[in-house]
Amino acid sequence: MSGVDWVKGIFRTKSFRTKFILVVGAGVILDLLLSGSVALWNVHRLGDDASVEIKRGLEKASKEYLENYIATTGLRANLVLSRVFSETTSLANSMQTLIDQPDTQAKIAGAVVDSPYFTQPLVYDEKGKWAQNAPGATSVLSVWGYLLGPDKQPLPQVREEIQKTAVFDLMSNSLMSTGARKLQLYYMGPKDRPIMRTTPYSDQAQTFDKLYPGHNDKNFWDFFFPGVYEGWQEWIKNPKIKHHGTLITSTAPYTDAITGNMIVTFFHPLWNKERTDCAGAVAVDITLEQLADLVDTVRVAETGFGFLASSDGNVLAVPPQGERTLGIKMENDSTTAGVTNMVRKLNKSLYRDVTALKLPTGVETTIERVQLKSGAARTPYLMVLRRLPEMNLWADNKIGSDHLVLGFVVPERELYASLYAAESKMEAATTRIRNWQIAILVFSLALVLSIVVGISKRITSGLIALAGAARRLEKKDYSVRVNIPPGDEVGELGRAFNNMAAEIQDYTGNLEKIVEHRTHSLERANREIQALNEKLKGENLRMHAELDVARRIQNMVLPKPLELSSVARLDIAGHMEAASEVGGDYYDVLQSDSRIKIGIGDVTGHGLESGVLMLMVQSAARALLESGPMDSCTFMQVLNNAIYKNVARTETSNNLTLSFVDYSENKITLTGQHEEMIVVRKDGSVERVETLDLGFPIGLEADISQFINSRSIQFDSDDIVILYTDGVTEAESPQGKLFGVESLCESANRHRGGTAQEIKQNIIRDVLNHIDTQKIHDDITLVVIKHL
Repeated sequence: MSGVDWVKGIFRTKSFRTKFILVVGAGVILDLLLSGSVALWNVHRLGDDASVEIKRGLEKASKEYLENYIATTGLRANLVLSRVFSETTSLANSMQTLIDQPDTQAKIAGAVVDSPYFTQPLVYDEKGKWAQNAPGATSVLSVWGYLLGPDKQPLPQVREEIQKTAVFDLMSNSLMSTGARKLQLYYMGPKDRPIMRTTPYSDQAQTFDKLYPGHNDKNFWDFFFPGVYEGWQEWIKNPKIKHHGTLITSTAPYTDAITGNMIVTFFHPLWNKERTDCAGAVAVDITLEQLADLVDTVRVAETGFGFLASSDGNVLAVPPQGERTLGIKMENDSTTAGVTNMVRKLNKSLYRDVTALKLPTGVETTIERVQLKSGAARTPYLMVLRRLPEMNLWADNKIGSDHLVLGFVVPERELYASLYAAESKMEAATTRIRNWQIAILVFSLALVLSIVVGISKRITSGLIALAGAARRLEKKDYSVRVNIPPGDEVGELGRAFNNMAAEIQDYTGNLEKIVEHRTHSLERANREIQALNEKLKGENLRMHAELDVARRIQNMVLPKPLELSSVARLDIAGHMEAASEVGGDYYDVLQSDSRIKIGIGDVTGHGLESGVLMLMVQSAARALLESGPMDSCTFMQVLNNAIYKNVARTETSNNLTLSFVDYSENKITLTGQHEEMIVVRKDGSVERVETLDLGFPIGLEADISQFINSRSIQFDSDDIVILYTDGVTEAESPQGKLFGVESLCESANRHRGGTAQEIKQNIIRDVLNHIDTQKIHDDITLVVIKHL
C-alpha cells in the first residue's frame, strides 16, 4: 500500500481509525481549551475584581464629594434667598411699624411729601386712563383709572393712601443701594386702593399698557396676582394655617412688565393696625440671572453643571449647555390668570429619563442614573438632587407650599475616567494572553495529531479485522472466524466474536422448528382471547339490560302529571334528568287524605347503587305517610332508621341529603338537610332558606334525632317555592363557570309570572343554555311549587 493510499484509508469518513483520531484529538483540544479558558477566566476575573474595587472606591468618593458639594451649594442658595428675605422683611417691618403708629407715619410722610427730591406731581394720561408722577422722582407712583375721580384726580381715600405711603420712597432708595442685588422694590396698596410705588423710577404704567392690555379695567390684585390677596386674608382669619415661619410669598418666574426681564417676586403682606385685614404689601424683584449665578459657578468634573428647579420640575436656573443636555426649553404658560409665567418643565424634556424623574420630597440627597444625549449618542449621566427649605408660593391662583430643588448633572464617564483607563489596559493585557494561548493550542494540536496518526495503525488493526469479519457475518457467512492475538481487550473481543459466530451457525439449523412451535402457541392464545371477548360482550349486554330495567323502574315511581294536578291549591311541576343510565336524585309528591308532603334529595354517586337507594327512600316515605299522621321530625327519624338498616345490609357506603316540605293552609314546613330552598314572593322579592341546621345526611348514622329540626314559612297566593339538587347550581359552562344559586334565583324571579310548568321549563332552558356543549356531570332535578 502506498503512502497516499494509507493516508486515504486513515481518513475515510466511516473508518474507526478516523474516529479514533478525531476522538483523541477532540479530547486533547477540549483539555487545551478548558485549561486556556480557565487561565483567561482567571485573568478576566482579576481584571473584573480590580475594576469593581476601583469603581467601589470611586463611587464612594464621588458620592461623598457630590453630596458635600451640593450641600455647600444649597447653603449658598439659602444664603442668597435669606438675604433677599431679610431685606424684604426689614422693609415690611418698617412699613408695618408706621401703620401701627399712624401719628408718626403722618409726620414722616408729610416731611417726605414736602421734599421735591421724592415727590413730583401726578400727570393724567388720556390714552391709558391712569395717573403717574412725572420723571425726576426717585420712585414711580402709578394710580389706576378706577382710583381717580371725575376730575382725573385721586379719590379722597386714595389721596390719603398716597400721603401715608410716601415714606416708602425714603426707605426703598436706601435698600436698593445696599445688601443683596435687587431689580426693583415696590409697594402695592390694599385691595380697595392698590396704588403702586416702585423704586427706581421707570415708565411703569406705559409698560403695563404694552405688555398687559386691559389691566386698567380690573382691580390690580385680581388682574396680576389673583388669589394672593385672599390667601393673606385667610392667614389673618385662621392663624393655624402653615406658612413656614415667614410671611414672604414668592412667585414662579414671569416676565416683568416694567423691565421686561425674567423675574421672581417676593411679597411681604402688611396688616392693618387691628390685624383684621390685609393693608397691602411690599415686594422685591430679583432676576433669574441672580439665581443662575448660583448654578453657573458649579463645576463638577469637566462638563458637569447645576440647575435650580421648583418642586413641580420648573427649572428656574440652568446654564445654556445644561438646558440643551436636559432637553428642555423656556415657554410661556398661558393656562393661568395673572402675570405671564415662564415655564421650563423637566416633564416636557426630549428625554424619557428626564420626564420620568422623581424630585426628592425628603431632606436626603438623592443620586439618579439617567440616559441623556451627548452629540449623536446617548450617554449615562449622574443626577444629584437636594431639596431646599420650604417656602410660600403663589401658583394656580392660590398660596401653597413649595420648595426649590438644587440639582447637579455630570457625565458618568468623566467621574470614572480613571476606571475606564484601567479597564482599557487590562483588556489589552487580556487580549495578549488570549493570543498566546491560541498559538500554544494550535502547536499542541499539531503535535498530538501527528503522534495519534503514528500509533493508530497498531492500536486499531484488531478492530479493523473484527469489522471485516462482521461484514461477512452480515452476508450470512457463519463460518467466518478472526485471528487476533490474545492479551488485551481487543483479543478478548475476538474470542467472544468467534464463539458468537459458532452459536449463530448452530442456532440457524434449529430455527425452523422454533418458528413452528411459536406459531402454534400464538394460535392457541388467539383462540383464548376471542372466547374471552365473547364472554365480555355477553356480560355487557346483561349489565345494560339490568341498568335499563332499573332506569325504567325509577321513572315509573316518579309522580305523574295527574297526581301533581290533583293537589289542591298547589300548582306543581317536576323535572329529573340523570347524568348516567340510573340517577341518584330523588323527588316525590305524596298525598294522603289532606296531608301533602313534597320531598327532594340527592344520593351520593351515580349508577345502580344510587338508583336503588333512591327507590328505597321513595317506598319508605310512601309507607310512612300512609301509616298515619306523625310530626315531620319523627317522620324523618323513622325514615332514616329504615334506610340506615337497608344500607348496612347492602354493604354500601352511599347516603343522601333529604328535605321534606309539608303544606297546610298558607304555610309550609321544611324539615331535613339538603340544598337551600328558594321562595319567590309575588312582589318579586326572593328568600333563600338554609337547611344545614334542619337535619343530617340519611343513612349515615342510626340515630339522627338530635340533628333534626323544622322551620315553618308563610306561603301565600302566587308565592313560589323552588326545590333543586346541586346538579342545577353546579351545572358547568364550557368556560368552567358554575350556574350558581344567584343565577337560579334570578331565573325563577324573571319567569315567576307563568305556571309551575312554564317556570320549570324556562329555568331548565336557562340551565341548558349555560351548559351549552359541556357534558352534564351530575343529575339535574328541579321542583317548582306555586300557590294558587
